[in-house]
Amino acid sequence: MPRLVTTRPMARQIAVFAVVGVVNTGLYYGLYLLLLTRLPYLLAHVLAFLLSMVGSFFLNARFTYRTRPTWRKFLLFPLTNAANFVITTVGVYVIVDVLRAGSRFAPLLASAAAIPVTFVVSRWIMLPNAGSAPAPETTRAPAEADALR
Repeated sequence: MPRLVTTRPMARQIAVFAVVGVVNTGLYYGLYLLLLTRLPYLLAHVLAFLLSMVGSFFLNARFTYRTRPTWRKFLLFPLTNAANFVITTVGVYVIVDVLRAGSRFAPLLASAAAIPVTFVVSRWIMLPNAGSAPAPETTRAPAEADALR
């Protein structure tokens, strides 16, 4: 029976997206804590979010999608964070002002719900033609493919 090699480009993109997300979350959180020393928590959140979004664009272009950054993609990229921004901002507000849980860890808790939406929109912007030609789910190993010809 021929051995099949499974390729899952989407799975790889999700994995790299997650790693980039961890790095970017660390950048965001460091900026948030730094800005929190001088600014109210919501303003610190907004500024840290905007700065980390720029970093996220370049990291995802290079590592997640391996695509050339363009002005068009850069200008559309904030759409990837629109839902993320709304979800995390409402989450931060609910955690801090409604639940009275404190502002220090609120952004980390609030951001978890936004990750899947951010990936889908990000992939749509960075790889606009990805949906037109689906990638094969399985391919034969090279030596076995030659033997079957």
